[in-house]
Amino acid sequence: MNCRPGCGACCIAPSISSPIPGMPLVNGISKPAGVRCLHLTADNACAIFGQADRPAVCSSLQPSSEMCGDTREQALRWLGHIEQLTSP
Repeated sequence: MNCRPGCGACCIAPSISSPIPGMPLVNGISKPAGVRCLHLTADNACAIFGQADRPAVCSSLQPSSEMCGDTREQALRWLGHIEQLTSP
């Protein structure tokens, strides 16, 4: 499965604790849940996709029908729900 063009839900909904270039670590989090990644472009694409300094957690997240749903809104809801289930 390929990413839905213009979605970017996986770059918004989850928190990311791995270092992200240009984003400061605050209390062990470089990107809080619900905050757009600094590298998410205006058309919701990853500006550092395929680059060596892209966090491994981002590279390992693969689109799936369960995660992505049929719309961007469904993806944001699903990822937000998973974030709540896995947050301390």
